[in-house]
Amino acid sequence: MPNEQPLAGDEFWARVAAEGAPLVDPDPDDPAYRRVTFVLRDEPGEQPYDAVLALVHTVTDKDRHAGDLTPHLMERRAGGWSRSYRLRADHRASYQLYPVRGAVPGTRRADWLRVLDGARPDPHCAGAQLPGRDGRHPSSVLALPEAPAQPYARRRADVPRGRTVRAEVAGRRIDVHLPAGHRPDAGPYPVLVLLDGEMWGEVLSFGDTLDNLTAEGLIPPTVALLVHTMGPGRPGDLSCNPDFVDLLADRVLPWAAAEHRVTADPARTVIAGQSAGGLTAAFAAFRRPARFGNALSQSGSFWWPDGTEFDSGSEWLTRRFAATEPGGARFWIEVGLQEWMLLTENRHLRDVLTARGYDLAYREFNGGHDYACWRGGLADGLVHLLGAGGGPQEPQGR
Repeated sequence: MPNEQPLAGDEFWARVAAEGAPLVDPDPDDPAYRRVTFVLRDEPGEQPYDAVLALVHTVTDKDRHAGDLTPHLMERRAGGWSRSYRLRADHRASYQLYPVRGAVPGTRRADWLRVLDGARPDPHCAGAQLPGRDGRHPSSVLALPEAPAQPYARRRADVPRGRTVRAEVAGRRIDVHLPAGHRPDAGPYPVLVLLDGEMWGEVLSFGDTLDNLTAEGLIPPTVALLVHTMGPGRPGDLSCNPDFVDLLADRVLPWAAAEHRVTADPARTVIAGQSAGGLTAAFAAFRRPARFGNALSQSGSFWWPDGTEFDSGSEWLTRRFAATEPGGARFWIEVGLQEWMLLTENRHLRDVLTARGYDLAYREFNGGHDYACWRGGLADGLVHLLGAGGGPQEPQGR
């Protein structure tokens, strides 16, 4: 949309100082949208930046893949920079700003990695940040007024705290979050197997969400196995790999049963993941439904092809579900409306699972391939799959 601003320099920056950023205004043409303006001031006493790039998660990535970052370069204004977007009122996204000195970066992978290394949170945004990983800066979070609520993401001082213990099982690092009051002579406890566990545990502190959900009675006290899968072996593990799923089913879960009294009941067992992890969660329910009775998939990479065990071609797992008798597992599947590389494939899997008679909750959120969205959806999915009264936000099929 045009980057017009009605306010002059001093008046504009006074508004930023009073309200914070980004600035959110009604869209003059459609009440379902908002006009969102990201801003950045030049550093006092220093040479003004040569350019500033707005990195709005998945939105900017789409144009980068197309080879054109121009729509996300801010425009000069007195004392700084701004760029406006027209976004639907339920949009949520993490974002960063990248001040440029010298040439504007290109869209090649090497250039983009340097951008990601140098991008930083919005200094004008007062909201909580999404932590960074691998030495990168945190991100700010944009949540427009109609974005789904995420009331369980933050640690609460009045909630009984669980504890996390670290283990290695069958050569795999696992962070085990035990609910408050966990006893080795009690149980058996429901169990969550959460892939990319080093992100969810060490970076995002998802144990806080589990403690909040438990304290409110939305899920029963549950043992969470946060399995580390973000190392060099990730592409092999999280690619419909039967050996990896069997390792989880036959070695990790029995170990957890002996060590932490988790259940052997598939109806009280959830496996969850995002992206390739979402693909793997659904595959685990396909391959071992008598062990993984619930699959929680977020932005699953269901485009994935396989040319080894079965016929080659895209959407291998979806075609396997279509050709096989239903196995009895339940599913929570969600995907972002901004995920242009995944949305069609997730809708296709939804249609196949529905036609085959699976118990399926399906939701599309207005966001991208983004932990800022996933952390709320993961909580909602767990309540739907493990809770007695449905999720804090009911899934909506599209």
